[in-house]
Amino acid sequence: MTAFDGIGGAYAENLPVIMISGSPNTNDAGAFHLLHHTLGTHDFKYQIEMARKVTCAAVAIDRASDAPRLIDHAIRSALLASKPAYIEIPTNLAAAPCAPPGPISAVLAPERSDPDSLAAAIDVAVSFLGKKLKPMLLAGSKLRAAKAEKAFLELAEATGYAVAVMPGSKSFFPEQHPQYIGVYWGDVSTKAANNLVDWSDGLLCAGTVFTDYSTVGWTADPKGARIFTADMDHISVTGHDFSRVLLADFLSGLAQKIKYNDATMVEYSRFRPNPTLQPAAEPEAALRRGEVARQVQSTLTPNSTLFVETGDSWFNGVQMDLPDGARFEIEMQWGHIGWSVPSCFGYAVGAPNRKTIVMVGDGSFQVTVQEVSQMVRLHLPILIILMNNHGYTIEVEIHDGAYNNIKNWDYAALIETFNAGEGHGKGYRANNGRELADAIAKAAANTRGPTLIECTLDRDDCSKELMSWGHWVGAANARPAAAI
Repeated sequence: MTAFDGIGGAYAENLPVIMISGSPNTNDAGAFHLLHHTLGTHDFKYQIEMARKVTCAAVAIDRASDAPRLIDHAIRSALLASKPAYIEIPTNLAAAPCAPPGPISAVLAPERSDPDSLAAAIDVAVSFLGKKLKPMLLAGSKLRAAKAEKAFLELAEATGYAVAVMPGSKSFFPEQHPQYIGVYWGDVSTKAANNLVDWSDGLLCAGTVFTDYSTVGWTADPKGARIFTADMDHISVTGHDFSRVLLADFLSGLAQKIKYNDATMVEYSRFRPNPTLQPAAEPEAALRRGEVARQVQSTLTPNSTLFVETGDSWFNGVQMDLPDGARFEIEMQWGHIGWSVPSCFGYAVGAPNRKTIVMVGDGSFQVTVQEVSQMVRLHLPILIILMNNHGYTIEVEIHDGAYNNIKNWDYAALIETFNAGEGHGKGYRANNGRELADAIAKAAANTRGPTLIECTLDRDDCSKELMSWGHWVGAANARPAAAI
C-alpha cells in the first residue's frame, strides 16, 4: 500500500508510471480463505478499487486470455493521459500462457487532434490575441506532460511575447532566452515577472494549474476575460470551448498564424531588474542559507538536474538561474515531504549521464532516507545538499507548533551506515562557507557513490520568499467556514 503514495504523487504531477501488483490466487476468493497482506476479510477487490482513485486506468487480469487486451489498454492509457496505470495479476497467472500481443503501434500510436476543432481553436486564439495590446505567454506544469515544450518555444518566438513560467514548470522554457522574464508566483515571483503578468491584457496560459500553493494562497490567481486557457487536450476562453485539441498541435499551429507583437518585451525592458550577484560570505562565518544557495548555483551546468524538496528548498531553487540545458524538478501539486530523495534516485538510474543534485531539508530527509542505500548500492554520484535547521521550517512559516520539531541526527555520519564497509558514499558536514566549498569539491571527485553534505543552519534562517508565501498560504488555510 505504501506504493500508492508514490502513485498518487505521479497522478497529481502527470507522470505515466506503470504499477504492476500481485493479487491472491484465483482460487482463494471462492474458497473463502483469509490471507496475509490483506485486511483480513474475504473481500480482495479493495486494492484495485483504491487504485482506481489514483490512476487513469486500473485493470485486474482474472484470466490469462484477457492479459494482452487489458495490459495494452493500461499502458496506452498511461501514455496518452500522462498519468499512472495499475495492472493486477494473480499469483497463479503470472506465468500462464496467453496469445502474443499485436503490433506495438496499437499501444504507441499517438492521439490526434480533431482537425476541425483544432482549426477553430486556432482561429479563435488568433482573433483573441490580435485584439490585445499587451499579450504574453504563461507556461504551466502540464506543458511537459503534453510533450509541448518545443511547440511552446516555437510559439514564443513567432509571437515575440514575453514568457513567464509557473514554479512547477521552471526549466520548461530556456531561462537564457531573451523573452524569458522569470517565474510567476505572486509576491514571491522572480525577476519581477508578476508585474508584467498582472499588467498584461491578454494571457495565454499553456498547461497551467492554479492551486493554493501556486497562487500563494489565492493572491495570484489570473482569471477573467483576459485569460485564454490551453490545456493538455482542450482549449477554452470566454464564450468558446474546444475538446480533442492537443496542446502541442494547438501551440504549433497557432505559431504559423499569429502576428508578431513584442509590446510586453518593450514594456518589460523598462523595469527589468538588474542582475544581482550574491556576495560570497566570509569563509569562516557561520553558514547561512543564502551562502548555500550561492554555492549550489555555482555548481549548475547545462547537464545538471536540480531537485528541490518541498520546503525552503523550493524558494532557494526557484530563485536560481538555470543554464540552457539544465533541468529543474519540483513537486508543487502533490507537495509530499520526502519525495525528492527517492525521485532523484530513480531519475539518476534513468539518466545516468546527467549530474543530479538534490536540495532537501532535514525533516523531509528523515521520511525517505533509506533510498540513499540504493544510491550507494548502484554507485550513483548524486549530490545531496541537506539543509539541517532542526525541523519543518516550511510548516513553521505556515503554522508553528511543537509538532514541527524533530530529533536531530548525525546526517554526515549516516552515510557510513549505508556503506557498511563496502560502499563509496561520502558524508560531510559544513558549518561555514569554506567547509561547504571543500565538501562540494570532494563531491565532484566522488564518482562511485552519493555525497551528502550536511549544512548546519540556524532554525530561523529561511528565505524571505518562504516567509511571505507561508503567511498567505496560512491565511488561506485559516479562512472561516462559509455560511450555508
